[in-house]
Order: sequence, then C-alpha cells, then structure tokens
Amino acid sequence: MGAAQMITILLISFLLMALCVAIHATGLMGTIRWYDRSSTLNDARFWRPTWLLIRVAGWLVLLHLLEISLWALLYAWGHAIPNINSALYFSSVTYTTVGYGDVVLPEGWRLTGGVEALTGILMCGWSTAFFFAILSRIYRSQQAQAPGNRSAAD
Repeated sequence: MGAAQMITILLISFLLMALCVAIHATGLMGTIRWYDRSSTLNDARFWRPTWLLIRVAGWLVLLHLLEISLWALLYAWGHAIPNINSALYFSSVTYTTVGYGDVVLPEGWRLTGGVEALTGILMCGWSTAFFFAILSRIYRSQQAQAPGNRSAAD
C-alpha cells in the first residue's frame, strides 16, 4: 500500500470520526430535549428515575453500536477485514479499547484502528459524562424534595 492510499484511508477515518461525533451529538441532544420535558427527573420515587436511567443507558449503547457498525462497514468495504462478522467483532473490540488482538488490520490500515479506538474513548467518555449529568440532576431534584430540606420550601 502506497503513502497516498494510506493518507486517503486516514482521511476517511477522520471523516468517520466526525460522523460518529455528529451521531452522538444528535442522539444526546435529542435525549436532552426528551428528558427536559419529562417529569421523571423530578420524581422522588425509586423506579421512575431508575427506569429513565435504564432507557438512557440503552439509548447510549445503541448509539455506540451504530458507530461501531459504521467502522465495521469501512473495514469490510475497504477489504481490510474479510467479512462483516469479523469486521463487527474487530470494530467492537477496537472501539471499546478491549483489543484482544486475535483479528488485526493489514499494515496500511493500522492507523485507522487507532483512530477508531481514540474515537471510542471520546464517545464512551462523553456518554459517561452525559449519564452522570442525568444522575446528578435526579439526585439534586430528590434532595430538594426531601422532607425537612429548607431549599424545597424556598
């Protein structure tokens, strides 16, 4: 593989990283709009906020699976990995930085795997921060509603 071809693959990788950011941003902004209209965040009971967290976690996993699938399609399309099943497997262990090493990219594609891993780290970190922000909001709301809390009466 020549340098020009490797640079092309790397540019495609950066475009795919940008697409993952766009997908994640769209998914999280939609979730923000949805839960801002929901009374669940202000519910002092246990199960309604817990069910909200389960749905948010499921949605985040679906976003990650979509992003992983896009990377897998790149590997299969570019013949870097022989079939879609292996490409999905490789992509999932690369994106999540598990990195078993039993399936590897050809030499000209190896930097792409690194870009995918860095993208996965960023997207997983973003999801963790988002999940924590929702949990913090639930906690603050429940603290404000707690009996004897002066701020609830203000």
